[in-house]
Order: sequence, then C-alpha cells, then structure tokens
Amino acid sequence: MKSRALLAMALTLSSLLGGCLGGNLRPLQGLNLQLARGGTSHSPALSGNWLALITGREGREQVQMVNLSSSAPVPLLGLNRPDAQPLSVTVDQRGERLALVRQREGRTELVLYRRSLQNLQAIPMEPAGVPRRVQLSADGRVLAVEVSRGGQWQVDLLTLP
Repeated sequence: MKSRALLAMALTLSSLLGGCLGGNLRPLQGLNLQLARGGTSHSPALSGNWLALITGREGREQVQMVNLSSSAPVPLLGLNRPDAQPLSVTVDQRGERLALVRQREGRTELVLYRRSLQNLQAIPMEPAGVPRRVQLSADGRVLAVEVSRGGQWQVDLLTLP
C-alpha cells in the first residue's frame, strides 16, 4: 500500500514539475543567430544580464561577452591575446569581473579581468596546480577553481580583493 502511494505521489510530482517547464522552450532566435555568425562557441557562463563564452573562428579562440538586455557584444580590451587560448570563462552578475583559465606559452594560467579598468592580472595558485575550470560568485568576490595537483582534481575557493 505504501509503495503505491509513494509511486502515485512521485508520478504526480513529476507531472507537476514537467508542467512548470511547459513544452514550449524555444531558443532566443536573434541572439542565437548572432552567436552562430561569430563562429563556433562553447563554455558559456551566464550571470545577471551577461553571457560570457569562448568563440572560435579560423582556428583562433577568444573570450566574448554579450549584454543580454541589448543583445550587444561588449568590448573586452586587453583580454584576448593572439598567443593565448582560453579554456574556461566565468562572469559576475554586474559584468565587471571575468575570470578565465587559459593556455599561454605552454602554461595553463588563471587570470582575472576587470572590465572597467581594462586590467588583466594573474592569480597565483598556492599550492601550485593546473587550473581547468572556474566559476565566480554572483558578487564577484569568491572564485571556485577546479585544479589538478599530484594527479588528483580538487576545488579551491579563493577570496578576491
């Protein structure tokens, strides 16, 4: 008897949750077409009105950011270098701070970009490790970094100034 009641409750809950999503999920056509024209894209990070992603065209990848309220690309002066390949990117909810993992000159590095200052600074890993993915908190004050040390993956939380 209990198992039937649990099964009925689970079915009811799943149909209610499915109804919340509706069957009408559709891509944002204008923005999706704009992104597709920019070449390939991957590793999206969404926070507030900001979308940061890695785009590639003609064998070169770079970080791109879009203001979702206007669907306009945002200049990231001083961030994308021809000798660096971005691997992971994240953005805070104000669109002010971007953190990324990139490869440059045979090294994998973690960097923080402040858009208003057009300033890029390296973030040292202590103890040393190889970063792979990053995620900023909404307020841009805490950074979660997936890092490899001694053949094991760990997550470091870093408080940013």
